[in-house]
Amino acid sequence: MRFSLTILVLTSALAVSGCVQKTLRDIRQTGAGPDEFLVLPSKPLSEPTSYSALPTPTPGQSNLSDPNPRAEAIAALGGRPEALIPGEGIPSSEVGLVTASSRYGVEPNVRAVAAAEDAAFLKRKRRGGKIKIAPVDRYEQIYSKQTLDPFAANAAFRRAGVATPSAPPYVSE
Repeated sequence: MRFSLTILVLTSALAVSGCVQKTLRDIRQTGAGPDEFLVLPSKPLSEPTSYSALPTPTPGQSNLSDPNPRAEAIAALGGRPEALIPGEGIPSSEVGLVTASSRYGVEPNVRAVAAAEDAAFLKRKRRGGKIKIAPVDRYEQIYSKQTLDPFAANAAFRRAGVATPSAPPYVSE
């Protein structure tokens, strides 16, 4: 009797555990966590070529291992980061680079605009989906029209004559 009750309790717990909501695909904000775009990894420490040529430390100033995203972006786009003088604006040698990278316009508050547009989109999509009988993947349901089918895109590119050396593996559902 006691053994069958234990099996019944374990089976019930296992059955109910399958109803847990998938938190990785839950699109609602679960808390005020860190902003992943504000975290800047530091550069690895390196030994200077000459200890006698080091500048005197000044409190509050940056050091050689601090990240410099602006200079790294200039270098990634083909510019010269050493030409960047803090507080001086854009150097004359880099005006062409800045002009080319901002040729379609620069939106200074693009993250706030995108967040507001997405919040309005989610509000429109959630109106009819408040009550569900079974657990549903809300992310897949709301953004289903915005997903790209890799197989259809690959076929379209191949029909257009674009060389596609590798294709995603087909997984039937």
